Amino acid sequence: MAVVKAFYCIHPAKGLESRIAALPYDVYNREEARQAVQGNPLSFLNIDRPETMFAEEQDMYAPEVYQAAKKRLRQMIKEGSFVKEENPVCYIYELTMNGRSQTGIVACASINDYQNQIIKRHENTRAEKETDRICHVDVCGAQTGPIFLAYRSQESVNRIVAEVKSREAEFAFGADDGVFHRGWKISDQKQLRELEEAFAKVESVYIADGHHRAASAVKVGLKRRAEHPEYDGTEEFNYFLSVLFPDEELMIMDYNRVVRDLNGLTEEGFLQRVREKFDVAALKEAARPKCKGQMTMYLHGNWYCLTIRPDYIQDDPAEALDVAYLQRELLAPALGIGDPRTDSRIDFVGGIRGLEELKRRADSDMEVAFAVYPTSIQELFAVSDAGLLMPPKSTWFEPKLRSGLFIHEI
Repeated sequence: MAVVKAFYCIHPAKGLESRIAALPYDVYNREEARQAVQGNPLSFLNIDRPETMFAEEQDMYAPEVYQAAKKRLRQMIKEGSFVKEENPVCYIYELTMNGRSQTGIVACASINDYQNQIIKRHENTRAEKETDRICHVDVCGAQTGPIFLAYRSQESVNRIVAEVKSREAEFAFGADDGVFHRGWKISDQKQLRELEEAFAKVESVYIADGHHRAASAVKVGLKRRAEHPEYDGTEEFNYFLSVLFPDEELMIMDYNRVVRDLNGLTEEGFLQRVREKFDVAALKEAARPKCKGQMTMYLHGNWYCLTIRPDYIQDDPAEALDVAYLQRELLAPALGIGDPRTDSRIDFVGGIRGLEELKRRADSDMEVAFAVYPTSIQELFAVSDAGLLMPPKSTWFEPKLRSGLFIHEI
């Protein structure tokens, strides 16, 4: 059963939340990160992406870069920009985007639950991406970016959340991207105990977003265990910072694909390959797919609707994802994209960017674009429960959790 734990939260001083909070470190490339921190020395991105504090030619993975992150964090705590709670707490964290809200519980999850697959994952991680966050967490002595977890909605948890949200929020601010953030502290021991007991009845928790952050936090925890063989399991390094959301409030957006060329095929030759496994219909204008098994394609100024033929429909939870149909039945055999993780001819475009971005890319540096039907949260659960893995870039969650609002020292 799932363990959730209150912790000595480090958070921005009242009134500084909007200036400190930043989008996750991996949303930005290096140049975007440098631009994002311009004029805002309090931005948490300076800590999450500490290379922004160095010259452009600086090796962003050098030891002194991680030391700079630690120094900046300790300095902001010393100056009072960050405040540490005197007793363990949890938080309720609400994000509202385009009129739709989702509310999560900020708490620590157990690395034992991760190892025992009570916390389930649906993606492989890449060693080089893990290494960066392992160094960051280990040197800073803190987890600075929460893991986005999901669980099947529980009435007992919903009741506690509603009680807490009936009070005035500890912080509330609107971010530049239009997302509104509110947070409430849970310090009442009875409510904290009820929350722990409610999650003790939850069989499985799922990583929605943040597989690399989770794997890195766990590996740092295991490293600390090896360094402290007398550990008893209560130490902070046995837990990692998370925000847990009920499934009924989550929305997954499409995660679309653009490909650089037609793998040597002419336009008509490529369309013939598409028709081998898909019913193809010309569209008068740009459109998103309307149901599972359907995707839309932009090629040389024209939009098409592609519907997978019944003979190619799969029952396997991972193989039945729409992104899997696209990869297996079209991208690999027709366009030669064998491994989308490593092939430089393919790129991925989050659904938040819209169909116009697909058209722009296909008209500029790419040649063909595909809009897929979004993976559902229930499909994510099914893949994870089966112990399977999704294709890369199968889910795009919005809104994004902010880093810097909650920090867990280990």
